[in-house]
Amino acid sequence: MADADSLDANVLARDAALLQDTVREAGALAQSMFRTELRKWTKGASSPVSEADIAVNDLLEARLRGATPDYGWLSEESADDATRLSRRLVWVVDPIDGTRNYLNGHDEWCVSVALVEDVAPVLAAVFAPATNEFFFAARGRGTMLNDRPARATQGAALDFSRMAGPKPMVERLNASIGEVKLHPRIGSLALRLCRVANGTLDAAFAGGNSHDWDLAAADLIVQEADGRMSDLSGDPILYNRREVTHGVLVAAGRDRHASIVAHFRNRPLA
Repeated sequence: MADADSLDANVLARDAALLQDTVREAGALAQSMFRTELRKWTKGASSPVSEADIAVNDLLEARLRGATPDYGWLSEESADDATRLSRRLVWVVDPIDGTRNYLNGHDEWCVSVALVEDVAPVLAAVFAPATNEFFFAARGRGTMLNDRPARATQGAALDFSRMAGPKPMVERLNASIGEVKLHPRIGSLALRLCRVANGTLDAAFAGGNSHDWDLAAADLIVQEADGRMSDLSGDPILYNRREVTHGVLVAAGRDRHASIVAHFRNRPLA
C-alpha cells in the first residue's frame, strides 16, 4: 500500500492547499443555499438530492479537476467513470453528506473530499459550515480541527452515551454489555465518524451500504487522530475499486476499536 512519502512533497503540499481552499469554498456555497427554497428530487429508491448538491459538486469538480486533470474522479453526484480505476490518484467526493438533514434545516451536514492514492486516502477534508467544524488530515501528519490538533479518546471502556450509529446496531452492542443508555444520533455519516477524531464521540458505526464518498475522508481523519476505522473483522477499507459499497464499519480510538472488533468477532452479526 502506498504512503504519502511516495508522492512528491511539493505536489502533496500543492494538493493539500488546493483541497482546503476548495472545500472551504464549497462549504460556503452550500451554506449560502442552506434553508432556502431548493429544487429537490429522489434518486434510486429513497436518496434525496437537491440543486445544492449539484451546485456544490460542480464547483468541486471545476476546481479540483481543473487543477489536476490527470487525477481520477469519484463523486456521489457524478456518473461513475471507469477510467478512475486506472488512475493512481483519485478525488473521492461527497458534495453534501447528510442531504436529508440539510434539506430539513438541521445543522449536521458537511462537504467531504479525500484524495486517494491507489486504495488508501492520503489527504482529507471534511467541512461542516453550520457547526463551524473543519477537519483536515494528511497521511503521516496528523489531524487538525479548525487548525488545532485532534485526537481520538483513548482506553477501551464502552460508554454508549458516547457512541453513534444505526440504532439497531448500537442497541445490540449496548444490550450485550448489559447497559441501556441513550446514544447520539448524527445523520451525516462522515461527520459522525469525524467526531471520533476529536473525542466528541468514543466510537461510531456505519451500517451496511455506505460508499467510498461517505467514508474515505473520515477514514484518514480518524486514522491520523490515533484512531482506527475498519470493518467488523478489523480489516482496512479499500477505496477506488470497481465496487464502492461497503458493509458495517466501526471507528474508535485504537484500544477501544480493538475491543469492539473482538466483541463482534465473538458475537457476529446475523
